[in-house]
Amino acid sequence: MIMGDRGTGKSTAVRALVELLPEITVVSDDPFNSDPEDPEGMSDLVREKIKNNESLVINKKKISMVDLPLGATEDRVCGTIDLEKALTEGVKAFEPGLLAQANRGILYVDEVNLLDDHLVDVLLDAAASGWNTVEREGISISHPARFILIGSGNPEEGELRPQLLDRFGLHAQIGTVQDPTLRVQIVEQRAAFDESPLYFRKKYLEQQEQLTKLLLTARNNLNKVQIASDLRIKISQVCATLNIDGLRGDIVTNRAAKALTSFEGRQQVTINDIFRVIPLCLRHRLRKDPLETIDSGDKVRETFQTIFGTI
Repeated sequence: MIMGDRGTGKSTAVRALVELLPEITVVSDDPFNSDPEDPEGMSDLVREKIKNNESLVINKKKISMVDLPLGATEDRVCGTIDLEKALTEGVKAFEPGLLAQANRGILYVDEVNLLDDHLVDVLLDAAASGWNTVEREGISISHPARFILIGSGNPEEGELRPQLLDRFGLHAQIGTVQDPTLRVQIVEQRAAFDESPLYFRKKYLEQQEQLTKLLLTARNNLNKVQIASDLRIKISQVCATLNIDGLRGDIVTNRAAKALTSFEGRQQVTINDIFRVIPLCLRHRLRKDPLETIDSGDKVRETFQTIFGTI
């Protein structure tokens, strides 16, 4: 999740991520992007084909990013069942929604803190189970809905429900750039893009390709990364000291530290790796205290240094 001032490039940064996403193997003509190698992540339609010994047509496609508009209806998000066709022809005619499109991809919600409560409930259910179930008039259809949830917004426009907030692994805060030199550089970059988007993208194409390769290498080497037991214990000690509810904070911090280590081409997590990721993992999980004067990220860092020692 990215929260910060208006006009600081939050949604631009998220949408730019699409260019870096790798390809995945999917079953052709399957609206749920089913993985032919993962029985747990297949749709019922693909399972039925395998059961009947039908051959599957397999291809590769880019991981997709699906936008969830604030004004979307529940049917648009979850999908709908054509009751007339179901009753007259006896088939489950399902029109997939945004959750189906986002399976094995990214679901992006801009202004996530303004999302209607009923849609928040839908996201919570799907995020918890990895499946989306649609029931209408006694007809029930389920399909896999495993996605990375990315949200952005301005905290001044409203708070996010704690249940949904906890579902975001990382929380980044973006502030308005105050350095005049950097501000001018940003304005010039935007002007150059507006003048010739094609040339601007071409200028950075090589860097984009290098970053994509780096991400792929990091993902392939992630299972080789190790984190020492004493570091795991101290991570949990930080979470306990900060009175963080549940164990998601512990889990996410371990995962983020390993991901950073792999991204930088190493196989052993260091204290510095944990220090760099732990504010992102825990700052949004702290209990709200109206009398607290210290920034949540600074509080996490102080607790970290108390337990791990000064870096």
